[in-house]
Amino acid sequence: MARKNNFDMLNGSLLDKIVMFALPLAISSISQQLFNAADLAVVGRFASPEAMAAVGSNSSVIGLIISFFIGLSVGANALIAMQIGGGHKDEINDTVHTVITLSLIAGFALILIGFFISKPILVLMAAPENVMGLAILYLRIYFFAMPAIMVYNYGSAVLRSKGDSARPLYAMLMAGVINILLNLLFVIGFHLHVIGVALATVLSNMFGAGYILFILMNEEEAFRLSFKKLKIRKKYLIRMMQIGLPAGLQGAVFSLSNVVIQSAVNSFGSDAIAGSTAAANFDFISYCAMSSFVQAGVTFTSQNYGARKFERCKKVFRICMGCGVGISAVVVFVLVTFRYQMISLFTTEPAVIDFAMIRIMNAFILHFLIGSYEISGGCLRGMNHSLSPALISIFGTCVFRLIYVFTYIPKHHDFGTLFRVYPISWAITGVITLTVYFIVRSKET
Repeated sequence: MARKNNFDMLNGSLLDKIVMFALPLAISSISQQLFNAADLAVVGRFASPEAMAAVGSNSSVIGLIISFFIGLSVGANALIAMQIGGGHKDEINDTVHTVITLSLIAGFALILIGFFISKPILVLMAAPENVMGLAILYLRIYFFAMPAIMVYNYGSAVLRSKGDSARPLYAMLMAGVINILLNLLFVIGFHLHVIGVALATVLSNMFGAGYILFILMNEEEAFRLSFKKLKIRKKYLIRMMQIGLPAGLQGAVFSLSNVVIQSAVNSFGSDAIAGSTAAANFDFISYCAMSSFVQAGVTFTSQNYGARKFERCKKVFRICMGCGVGISAVVVFVLVTFRYQMISLFTTEPAVIDFAMIRIMNAFILHFLIGSYEISGGCLRGMNHSLSPALISIFGTCVFRLIYVFTYIPKHHDFGTLFRVYPISWAITGVITLTVYFIVRSKET
């Protein structure tokens, strides 16, 4: 079962290796989003718009709560990649066990956190009364999947650090198929509406996490997982936090801005929530395609930075930026062209479709701009500069959005105007992050 790293990131050509590394990540992320979209489609088609809104109204809440912990996995990826590049293989096994132990602690903590804050946070977000009960129920069940979600993401980060992006894809694809089958069984067969969707999520994620643990338990010695050795090693936790903590805080604050925007969406009613939720899948698909090159940028830059090969770091940036922004632009073009056909897969309600189209044409059409700050920020983290991209993103994608929502939207209460905050914030954040990247790179190299 042990598998050696197929990617020599320190020597030879880069374009083909980056593409081959990023392709499974892109397929994995897009497939995962399509599986999530299937959740909404099943609920929207076979339950009710209220049930669809209940599931959709939770997406920003879930993102807010778990994004901090998922962000820490970026630190795990970068740290192990630097250990590989710097030839410190004797440190890898202790780091792997620290990473997996942290994932388990975070996962079980999130079950408790999610149970107690589900109702208060949905009340704070002013979720409509006709979806409140279903939304609380869905969220509380969903959080039982947190240990599995954490283990899958942290374990996948370990594998990606040495170039293995394929087997996390296999785990996700199998879990996704299980999720869809269970959705159909629970929602259509047993009429469990949002309960069925949440249960399917829990069970399918448990399978994906179990598969990742099986892989790690049979890896080559440096990466091999043993439950007897699970322990937090302070030295590696601190080094992982130095990179991952800013990324986690960035993700949490970014999600906070989305919670505020979701609260504003809630003020337009359940049709607006359902329409925004359906259209948000377009954003996720585009982001997943582009973010595979963000992760490639982190991993390839980390290994070459650890080996002090700075010219290759520059080339990694150029390739990842060109490929990431390019693939996102293609996805945007295709989805905008077929937007009506795609949205009709989720709902046939005219009012819901209208709200979805407003979000698509005011925000999603410029979604490729995200690559300007995500990819440059990823390469900065690969060079052990994690704080600056985090602070920039906190300002550009959170502070600016909060100011916009609280000062401009009350005077211009329009659905399209609300979603124009996204492309404006992407452009601001992109310009600043790119500037900082080139300044840091000039000093480092």
